[in-house]
Amino acid sequence: MGVARYIRNEKDAIKEVLYQSGIRVKTAYGPKDLEAVGFDYEKDLGDPGEYPFTRSLHPGGYRTRAWTTRQYTGFGTPQETNRRFKWMISHGQTGLNVAFDLPTQMGLDSDDPRARGEIGRVGMAVDSLRDFEIAFQDIPFDRIGSGLTINANASVMLAMYQAVAEKFGYAKEVISATPQNDILKEMIGRGAWIFPVEPAVRLVGDCIEYAVKVLPRCNPVSVCGYHIRESGATPAQEIACALEIARAYIDNVAARGLSPESFVGRFSFNLNVYGNLWEQVAKFRAARKLWATLLKEEYGVKNKKALFLRGLFGGGGSGLTKEQPENNIIRGAYYALAAALGGAQTTALCSFDEAYTIPTPRAALLSLRTLEILMEEVGLRDTVDPLAGSYFIETLTKEMEEKILEEVAWIRKMGGMIQAVATGAIQRAVTQQAYAFEKGLQNKEIIKVGVNKYTEGDPPEVELHEYDEKWAEKQIQSLKALRRQRDNREVMRTLKALESSTRAGKNVMPDLVACCKAYATVGEMTGVFREVFGEWEEPSIF
Repeated sequence: MGVARYIRNEKDAIKEVLYQSGIRVKTAYGPKDLEAVGFDYEKDLGDPGEYPFTRSLHPGGYRTRAWTTRQYTGFGTPQETNRRFKWMISHGQTGLNVAFDLPTQMGLDSDDPRARGEIGRVGMAVDSLRDFEIAFQDIPFDRIGSGLTINANASVMLAMYQAVAEKFGYAKEVISATPQNDILKEMIGRGAWIFPVEPAVRLVGDCIEYAVKVLPRCNPVSVCGYHIRESGATPAQEIACALEIARAYIDNVAARGLSPESFVGRFSFNLNVYGNLWEQVAKFRAARKLWATLLKEEYGVKNKKALFLRGLFGGGGSGLTKEQPENNIIRGAYYALAAALGGAQTTALCSFDEAYTIPTPRAALLSLRTLEILMEEVGLRDTVDPLAGSYFIETLTKEMEEKILEEVAWIRKMGGMIQAVATGAIQRAVTQQAYAFEKGLQNKEIIKVGVNKYTEGDPPEVELHEYDEKWAEKQIQSLKALRRQRDNREVMRTLKALESSTRAGKNVMPDLVACCKAYATVGEMTGVFREVFGEWEEPSIF
């Protein structure tokens, strides 16, 4: 799976192994290694389903219930996306993970000049509730949960999801949605931010507060270490950032008078599986323990289920290569194995052709079948935490925990996550790691099969999911028709109410739902926030 550094002698024997998080791996492990790291069964491991949940959230693990499969899906127009949703569900997918195009992510309507060339390219184009009505037609909201992979605009999309569910006759109490809604990671590792740090975090808090009070089955935030890892962070940095980002959101909502006990159980996480197999397994196990410990010891959370680190472990996009692309099928299988051995509740794999484009149906189905083979044939559901008790894995998990805590301490020294993001300190650290990794690839300290070792000639042809320019024109025409047909007085009334609530510091979610039901557009609703909050000016990191 790569990314570890291997120091070899002249005969190509491995002299030293150094994981990305800074852990040196010994040739062999035994009982004395556990003694050296102070391993204690009850404190560090415990029984499956018991605090600190290192082994599993549930006593029966996957024997009780297999992990949810939720492949990232969505492209082009809502009509195209609806067909892909139904196709994936018909082939065994048990949840949706919705991709939005870049204009939607940035709060731009499809007819905005800045959207040109990007409409429907990397996800579904959404301009209004009408698009959700088309995309989610015939999707059973009471049985299929949806991840909404959007951040700066997550409040708008969560409101739209509620509005469309209610229009289809579903009570808001039964719908299950998980907007990614992690703006701090966007500012660290991806770039699809709009508003300054403080008001952007406020919108995250509005979603959390609203979900606690109105949407009992929704998970209002999915803290996304995934993209921070994709941007170059080490596995230890990924988890440390995720924990400290979650802390920032907890503190925002707690300052509103809500007890953390009442809402932290609704947090979920999106974590990456790209990297060395053993380092990833240790990372997931350590993350579960540290999250439960943080909530219990620092926030006084007592409810057992509220201590669970729940989420999606998957993706692995940084591990994919354009060179020898079919190798990505093999890589994906091992990424899925790492997620399963690490105790994932939900998994999604990047497909082998995603180094080139949005997955073709064939590639997406191969990823889904990979997960199903692990469930049904390989034996990953036989016993809970099959690596538990390994001298190597338990030592590595303890060492990973220490590396994560070192990174947490550094973030707190910077003034906490919000301050570290606002000043660019955390972005600088991640960028430095990305540079070190690229340098390791170039000098072959880090091996990538097909890239810098075992290379071949010209890459083979890959069937591509082609972008269709007609999608953009169709979407723009649909938007123009909507503006003619809707009640524009009602749109203006709801937008003015949204502006008033935004300026007054009230929770904006009820007004966003009203705006969506009036068929206000994404650009119009986001425009209100732009007017009130302004836009973020990214700090220099060099």
